[in-house]
Amino acid sequence: MKRRAFLLLAAALLTLPTLIAAQEEPVVVYLVRHAERAEDGTNDPPISEAGWERSRLLATMLADAGITHVHSTDYKRTQSTGQPFAEAAGLEIQSYDPRDMAGFAEQLRNTPGRHLVLGHSNTTPGMAAALGGDAYGEISEMEYDRLYVVTIMQHHISTVLLRFGAAEH
Repeated sequence: MKRRAFLLLAAALLTLPTLIAAQEEPVVVYLVRHAERAEDGTNDPPISEAGWERSRLLATMLADAGITHVHSTDYKRTQSTGQPFAEAAGLEIQSYDPRDMAGFAEQLRNTPGRHLVLGHSNTTPGMAAALGGDAYGEISEMEYDRLYVVTIMQHHISTVLLRFGAAEH
């Protein structure tokens, strides 16, 4: 009986490195709404000076996060919010269609690495939910300080909500 238990334990220990190696690296998705916009009477306004300040803070905060991909909608305010980080990291901003949240969430889940996703008040919590994370409710009109960190590890998903920069204006 002792010999059989020993053999089972030895077999388990010998297969452990294979099991650990088979475990995938997590996919980490940083989700943020665009920074403060400068109202210019158009449907595609740029960000304001406060928005540029917040975008530079975001770049500083994420400098050591190991982000490998940057994604943004095709609006000036989202592109500009990600610009300081993308330039510092030497990454190109890839556009995504916010009308296909499920498809984009699937693409993120299946693309190894760490992703920064720039969105809007109506898409950022929805993307957290589409990834299987916690949306933490709606983002108010003047709320720009949420930073979601959604970690996807095989079938386990965790969400951390951080705040950065000045609170609502």
